[in-house]
Amino acid sequence: MPIYEFYCPDNNKLYSFLARTLSYRDKTPVCPDGEALKMERRVSPFAVIGRAKEESEDDPFAGMDETKMESFMADMEREMGGMDEENPDPRQIGRFMRKMTDLMGDKTPPELREMVRRLESGEDPEKLEAEFGGMDEGGEGDALFSQILKRVKTGRKTPVRDPKLYEMRDFVRE
Repeated sequence: MPIYEFYCPDNNKLYSFLARTLSYRDKTPVCPDGEALKMERRVSPFAVIGRAKEESEDDPFAGMDETKMESFMADMEREMGGMDEENPDPRQIGRFMRKMTDLMGDKTPPELREMVRRLESGEDPEKLEAEFGGMDEGGEGDALFSQILKRVKTGRKTPVRDPKLYEMRDFVRE
């Protein structure tokens, strides 16, 4: 029985739903805090036991020390907290993205390097997003840029995790 995670951008919360059947795999439940609130499916992190973790050559963060990664993410959270969410400075976004691509090293896609360079020179992030188009459908680097840009635009902090496990069948409207 899978547990699916959904994010509500309206209240910045993550919810977990238990699906007792796979027929719910393509369904989106209503938000437990209100039917009018939007819900988005999220890919849940999964537990890795012992040495079962396999690193992929496609993973830009493969082989990185977990404590180093946690420290990096905490730094990024602080830096993003200081951004003007109404009118983010492209150079500040570029510096943020530069740190991310430096961490990725040789695994950084060339398109992402180009976006970072242009952000650092002050180009409009929305113009770049439109120019490089299909960011969520492209490679990992494009999706990474899109996620970071979306996070800067919304000015949201780390989502709050609702501790309750909800029954999917109770929140899916046919």
